[in-house]
Amino acid sequence: MENNKLKRSLKSRHMNMIALGGAIGTGLFVAGGEVVSTAGPGGALIAYSFIGIMVYFLMTSLGEMTTYLPVSGSFGTHASRYVDKALGFALGWNFWFNWAITLAAELVASAFIMKYWFPDVPAIVWSALFLLILFVLNYLSARSFGESEYLFSSIKVITVIVFLLLGSLLILGVGTESPGFHNWIIEEAPFVGGFSSILAIFMIAGFSFQGVELIGTAAGESEDPEKNIPKAINSIFWRILLFYIGSFTVIGFLIPYNDPNLLNSSVENVSISPFTLVFDRFGFDWAAHFINAILLIAVLSAGNSGLFSSTRMLYALSKSGDAPKLFSSINQRGVPIPALLATAAFGLFAFLTSLIGEGQAYTWLINISGMSGFITWVGIAIAHYRFRRAYVAQGHDVSKLPYKASWFPFGPLFALALCLIIIAGQNYTAFMGESIDWYGVSVAYIGLPVFFAVYLWYKAKYKTKVVPLKEVDLSRDFED
Repeated sequence: MENNKLKRSLKSRHMNMIALGGAIGTGLFVAGGEVVSTAGPGGALIAYSFIGIMVYFLMTSLGEMTTYLPVSGSFGTHASRYVDKALGFALGWNFWFNWAITLAAELVASAFIMKYWFPDVPAIVWSALFLLILFVLNYLSARSFGESEYLFSSIKVITVIVFLLLGSLLILGVGTESPGFHNWIIEEAPFVGGFSSILAIFMIAGFSFQGVELIGTAAGESEDPEKNIPKAINSIFWRILLFYIGSFTVIGFLIPYNDPNLLNSSVENVSISPFTLVFDRFGFDWAAHFINAILLIAVLSAGNSGLFSSTRMLYALSKSGDAPKLFSSINQRGVPIPALLATAAFGLFAFLTSLIGEGQAYTWLINISGMSGFITWVGIAIAHYRFRRAYVAQGHDVSKLPYKASWFPFGPLFALALCLIIIAGQNYTAFMGESIDWYGVSVAYIGLPVFFAVYLWYKAKYKTKVVPLKEVDLSRDFED
């Protein structure tokens, strides 16, 4: 098995949907209600537009590095080569842990969703069934994963398009009285709570966009990375931003920010999702069932992508000597089976912790994971800044890059600064009272000391240093 290689079987349409589907999920279908309720329709648009610009720079940074070196280790490998081996090690394990825990979170969410239809069936039955389905899809081949993700993402995209079309008709007064701009000018609208509310939405927006980096780990199995990755990044980002901005515009016009349903929308109560409310207004009696089905597809898509990407990251860590050699074994279909089994097993273990006691261990795991996505983005920005500087320092012509990220160095530095602000503001209110809420601080920021502990342990053990620009490895040996 060790002599087999990953198969470059993911086509352009797969890469497009992996990039597009990674950012469309419960953050849009459910959390959109909380967003508008918290900051008003205007605040939501500002926050998501601002975070969207940051994500654009992150995607172009990742695109430049990944097109140049398309490997399964992605930003972990890039950080090792262009910055410091310790940073690559910590980012790789951080990413693996993040998406393995995400897999567990999606299993929990899938059980909540199925209870809407089958309230008497134990949650563990649904979670076990969906874990088996996702495992099989990833076990068969990368192409099997790609086709399933293409289907999942296509359904989500079609749902958003239909929502935007129907919502636009309602705004224009087709079949009903047009609300006009009433919901944009009532009470505190369009901006509710001022800057502090917009800052709070930054956090939610950041979580909503997490997943766009999955295209980096999929690049190692892209059929034609130099062509497919730039195409996916250039076209897909603007569609994602359009979907989010368009959806919040529709919600802002049709549902007042002070509607109690918006704040209470959740996976457990899909009947008051903003998407359900809008479909209901158009006369679709089955709206709640439909949105519940879409939510199920969204969580399965997230779990599917998470299992695939974390498996490839564990494989890459093994190839670089940062994980047991066993995990670099690949079968004849190009699937790293030991890494897949280990990732699925860890996801299952994390899920089982939600069934023990009050699930406190699981809550802590989720909180550690929540910070991990932003840490990944920080790593991407730093690695790209160093890559471009090393590329120039070693006498290379930037115009010869397979894909060139625009606005350098502003792009990665802006993304880095905003990511650090978001990380610092995860629970800034814990510091605002008469005394510091240390429990709130620990819950929100636990991911940071865990990451730095891993980073500093590796750095101390192997005495690594930041690689001088002239010595950065710019070779393009991307055969896995």
